[in-house]
Amino acid sequence: MKTFELSGSERENTGKKAAKAYRKESLIPCVLYGGEKVVHFTVSKESIRKLVYTPEIYIVDLSIDGSKCAAILKDIQFHPVSDETLHVDFLQIFENKPVILEIPVVLEGLAQGVKDGGKLSLEIRKLKVKGLYKDFPEKLLINIENLGLGKTLQVGNLQFDKLELLNAKDNVVAAVKLTRAARGLASKG
Repeated sequence: MKTFELSGSERENTGKKAAKAYRKESLIPCVLYGGEKVVHFTVSKESIRKLVYTPEIYIVDLSIDGSKCAAILKDIQFHPVSDETLHVDFLQIFENKPVILEIPVVLEGLAQGVKDGGKLSLEIRKLKVKGLYKDFPEKLLINIENLGLGKTLQVGNLQFDKLELLNAKDNVVAAVKLTRAARGLASKG
């Protein structure tokens, strides 16, 4: 899994007024949970941009006033109109403590149903996974070559080493839908 270097400085003041003042200085208020104590800190808008606006998932090497720790991005709050980043929550991670994270799904192979005239549809773009962070892949690769026309692939049919899937078992991850052309061929045959 990729890592992202981020440094910040601890905040003296918390609350709405202080957060507004930090944002005026192009700083984003952040919180780090999961350790011995909750740490309130700020980072610059520019330093966090590549972490926020990416489909990739990163382990963040966080340095707050010199003290270092590993964390993951847990939650981001955006302004409802300008879409500016208002607040970021990080979760401190440890090698022996399981973490829940959403990992992007990537379908590989050409489904049999697509060869027969169907249309492939990816229904879930990210799956919620629980495990140790060192076991997390960058993407969940799912082979769909045996997926037939009109068939679906559900979360319950998937399995990954050392990872537990937390989505509902009957959620559809991918489906091969019948197209009008495929229905026309089926009715003639």
